[in-house]
Amino acid sequence: MYRLALLLSLFVVPFQSVSAAVLKGTIVDSLTGKIIPARLSIQAADGTAYYAKSADEAGSAILYDKQRSPTSIERHVTLSAHPFEVELPPGEYRLTAYRGKEYIPRMQTVDVEDQPREVRLKLKRWSNMAEEGWYSGDTHVHRLVKELPNVMQAEDLNVALPLTNWVSIAGQPPSRGDMNTDQAAVKAAPVYVDPTHVYYPLNTEYEITKVGKQRHVLGAVFVLNQKQVLELGAPPVAPIAEAAHKQGALLDLDKHSWPWSMMLVPVMDVDLFELSNNHLWRTEFFFKNFFGKARPEYLNLERDEKGLTEKGWMQFGFQMYYTMLNCGYRMRPTAGTASGVHPVPLGFGRVYVHLPDGFSYEKWMAGLNAGRSFVTTGPMLTLNVNGSDVGKTHQKSGDAEYECHLQGTARYWKPISRIEVIVNGDVVETIPLEKQRKGTTFIFPIDHKMKLSGSAWVAVRCFTQAETGRTRFAHTAPVYFDVPGQPVRPKRAAVQYLILRMEEEIARNQGVSSEACVNEYRKALKIYQRLLPTAR
Repeated sequence: MYRLALLLSLFVVPFQSVSAAVLKGTIVDSLTGKIIPARLSIQAADGTAYYAKSADEAGSAILYDKQRSPTSIERHVTLSAHPFEVELPPGEYRLTAYRGKEYIPRMQTVDVEDQPREVRLKLKRWSNMAEEGWYSGDTHVHRLVKELPNVMQAEDLNVALPLTNWVSIAGQPPSRGDMNTDQAAVKAAPVYVDPTHVYYPLNTEYEITKVGKQRHVLGAVFVLNQKQVLELGAPPVAPIAEAAHKQGALLDLDKHSWPWSMMLVPVMDVDLFELSNNHLWRTEFFFKNFFGKARPEYLNLERDEKGLTEKGWMQFGFQMYYTMLNCGYRMRPTAGTASGVHPVPLGFGRVYVHLPDGFSYEKWMAGLNAGRSFVTTGPMLTLNVNGSDVGKTHQKSGDAEYECHLQGTARYWKPISRIEVIVNGDVVETIPLEKQRKGTTFIFPIDHKMKLSGSAWVAVRCFTQAETGRTRFAHTAPVYFDVPGQPVRPKRAAVQYLILRMEEEIARNQGVSSEACVNEYRKALKIYQRLLPTAR
């Protein structure tokens, strides 16, 4: 009998050593102690990801698993404000909790044995932008609409614009597009998750990658805040812009590097430019060669042996935005992630809009369109100029100098490494980093006066190093000073680059795309050619 018992024990012990144990936990606000919605990732020592579920029948947990490369991975769940649980084999695990941009991520290592245990993750808020009238949004969303109530609260994202219509074939209208969406269920009305979290479900992405059955990439543009589904295919794009604007919709450029992007701006009168776009992720930078044939060599963008670095991609985006502003196209900055397609959380890059009179969807969209905003992948950057919000146009007369007074703060839960003043696309001042600290927040005041003459636009940007050494940034919308008869002049090298892009696209599209498509490139080419004689 003893020998039998001994033999049985040899089988039982190994079985117990690999059996799963239940880890239960909560994610709470460190100040109030209340359970809050949050994003949670769980990783074993060997890199294996595990996914928690809600431990409450009233709760929800949305799994997210996207990978572009061995190092470009995003795996997590977003949890409602309820306890969670997960079955884990014995071992060591790293739990990391996040909640949008205004809480400091909390990482905790847990040793799991063969018995149930509990963990409590405390998230510390370092900023409360809503208390100051600032509300965040993501204008490029590919999450399922049914997921948004959970995910928006877990990421504390105030506004989401899911692209429920999507078309990829030239000439095909969104009403017959690729997206498998029940259009009857998509209403042209905001859906409030709670009083300060809302999504608007009727938005369209034209992402043209085929002409007939032939792969031929043109690019993407979004129609946001529609009242009706559009019945127009692209190209041509000018009729789409006219129809969208009649509905009160806004046009969002998506990325500046698509083949047709720099044609869309003058032809469609595009409203929004994504200063933080869907190639900027929390995880490893991936798209290093997202170019057409025309390359902006004059910008000397940072590269490595594989192509653009993440910093180089940011520089490229900034410079194309500045070029468009200098050409007279006053697009307002925004941010989009394409969460749902790429390995990136919803709202990783987001735009904050100032609403001093309180929050509503309509006020937020109006503020976004007015440019009362800043874009961020980490820090907070608030600014007023001569006592007014950014986005405003100040009329000036004559050749006399005038004062530009910048007041605001750059804030983060880490030190800011650089604050720069941009005038007409050039860095003209670096703000001294006179740091203050309030609890866990590093505060860098901005109080800077300078003299300007002639027409000008002014913006401020700041940078910081993330925990991985990656760069995070914030960038305000511009403020404008207009002197009649003295428009801002674009740089000659930039205009020459735009002309080259149009010429190459005309050649590439002839015999493939429609004549209406080619003619829109010709129209944009003439517009840019007219800017060249007065370029600086």
